[in-house]
Amino acid sequence: MERAPAPAASKETLEDYTLRFAPRTYRRWTPAVVGASALGGIAYMADFSIGAGIGLAHGTGNALLAIGFAAIVIFVTGFPLAYYAARYNIDLDLITRGSGFGYYGSVITSVIFASFTFIFFALEGSIMAQGLRYALGLPLWLGYLASTLVIIPLVIYGMKVLAKLQSWTNPLWLLLMVAPLLYLVIADPSSVSRWLSYGDTGVNTAAVMLGAGVCLSLMGQIGEQIDYLRFMPPRTAANRRAWWTSVVMAGPGWVVFGALKQAIGAFMAIYVLDAVGKVAAVEPIEQFTGVFKQFMPPWLVVPLALVLVVLSQVKINVTNAYSGSLAWTNSFTRVTKRYPGRLVFVLVNLAIALVLMEADMFSFLNNLLSFYSNCAMAWVVTVAADIAINKYLLKLSPKQPEFRRGMLFAVNPVGVGSFLASSVLSISVYFGLFGAGVQPYSPLVAVGIPIVLTPLLAVVTRGRFYLRRTDDGIAEPMLDEDGNPSATRYDCVVCGESYERPDMTASALGGEICSLCLSTDRDGRHVLPAS
Repeated sequence: MERAPAPAASKETLEDYTLRFAPRTYRRWTPAVVGASALGGIAYMADFSIGAGIGLAHGTGNALLAIGFAAIVIFVTGFPLAYYAARYNIDLDLITRGSGFGYYGSVITSVIFASFTFIFFALEGSIMAQGLRYALGLPLWLGYLASTLVIIPLVIYGMKVLAKLQSWTNPLWLLLMVAPLLYLVIADPSSVSRWLSYGDTGVNTAAVMLGAGVCLSLMGQIGEQIDYLRFMPPRTAANRRAWWTSVVMAGPGWVVFGALKQAIGAFMAIYVLDAVGKVAAVEPIEQFTGVFKQFMPPWLVVPLALVLVVLSQVKINVTNAYSGSLAWTNSFTRVTKRYPGRLVFVLVNLAIALVLMEADMFSFLNNLLSFYSNCAMAWVVTVAADIAINKYLLKLSPKQPEFRRGMLFAVNPVGVGSFLASSVLSISVYFGLFGAGVQPYSPLVAVGIPIVLTPLLAVVTRGRFYLRRTDDGIAEPMLDEDGNPSATRYDCVVCGESYERPDMTASALGGEICSLCLSTDRDGRHVLPAS
C-alpha cells in the first residue's frame, strides 16, 4: 500500500485534529475544564463597544430590547450546534457538511467563519492598541503589531495550551471586570437611573432591529465555542449532569455573558460620556478607566485598566487565531487536496487581521458588523434548522452527522440554497433595495428565511442529496452501546497511523483510510463508489 510522503496525518497533538473527528484518546479533559476553557474565550472587549454604540445611538431602552432579542435568537440557534459538537466531537465545519451543505458546499461557510475570526481579532487587537496608546503612549500602528505578535507563541500548541491559559486567567479577569462595577452601583446608585433613562423616547422597533443586527453579528461565536466543545469527554451516567451543564453554559450559554457585557458597556459609556465625549465613550479603556477612578488611587487606575484590556484581548484572540486557522485549513485542503498544516493558516489569519487594524476598522465597527451579520445568521440558522427540523422532526436528514469524503454529495441544495437565498435577500434589505421602511429589518429576513426554506427544500428534494453512500464499508457500528463515538482503532492504509472508528472509511483499494488522507486523495482512487 502507498504511504503518505508528507506528515499530513502526523503531529496531531500540534495540529489538534484540525480536519477530523477528535478521538477519545485525546479528549482527557473533564467537562468542567472544557466548559471553562470555552467560556474563557468570550472575554473579548468588543461587547462593551457594541453595547456602548447601540446605547448611545438608540437609547438604553431600545438597546436593551435589541440585546435581549439577539441573545434569544443566538441561544436557540446555538443549542443544537453545541450539542452535536460535544456529542459527536466534530467542529462546526464538519457539522455543516452533513447538515444540508455537502462536502464542498460548506467551503463557503468555512470562509465566512474564517472572516468572523479575523474581523474580531482585528477588533480586539484595535482595543488593545488603544489601551497601549492610552497607558504607555505607544503609537497605534505599533500597538496593532504588538497585539498580533503576542498571540503567535500562545496559539501554536492548540487545545493543550489554550485550556491552561483560559482556566488560569479566568479568575483574575472576572475580578477586574466585576468588582469595580459592583462598587460603582453600590456607591453611586443614581448611575443606574441615569443609564436606564438615557435617550428615553419610547420603543422604536426600527432602532431595536438596527441594534439587534449588530449584536447578531456575534452569532458566529458559536463556532469558536464549538472548537473547544468538540473535546468534551464521552457522556456517561456518572458525568451526565456536569456534561450537560458545561455544554449548555459554554455552548449557547456564552450569549448570556455576552449580553451582560453589552449592557454593561452601554452603562459605562453613559457613565463616562460627559467626561470623555461620545467618540471616546465607546472605547473600553476609557470606560474602565473612568470606573476605576471612582475608588482606586490614581497611580493604580491606568495600570489595572491596561491589564484588564490586554488580558481580555489575549484570551479571545488566541481563540480567534486558533479557530480561524481551522476554518482556513478546512477550506484549503478540500479545494486543493493539499494539507499545509494548521500553523500556516495561523499566520495567514493574523496577517489579514493586522491589515484590517492598520486600516482603522474600529472606526466603522457597527457598520461592518451589521453587514457581516446577515451572512453569519443565514449560515448558523440554516444549520440549526436542518438539525432541529430536518433531522429530528421531518427525519429527512440523517440524524448521525456525516463529514467524510465519498459519503456526502459534493453540494446539497437544501443548505446551500437556503443560505444563499437568505444571505442575498437580507443583504439586499440591509442596503435598502426594498425601501427605507424595511431596511432595519434585515436581521429578521436573515433569521426567518432559513427557518422556512431549509425544511421546505428538504421536503422538495425528499432528502436525496444528504448521503452519497449509506454504508462506509466498515462493519463495526459508528457509535458504542452508550451512543458515544466508538473508540476502536484502525490503521490507515495510506499514512499508516491509527485512528478511531468515526474517522475511518473503507478504501476502494482495500483496507481502511482516515478522513484526512481521503481528503488529500488527488485522483480519488480510494473514494468508494456511490450507492
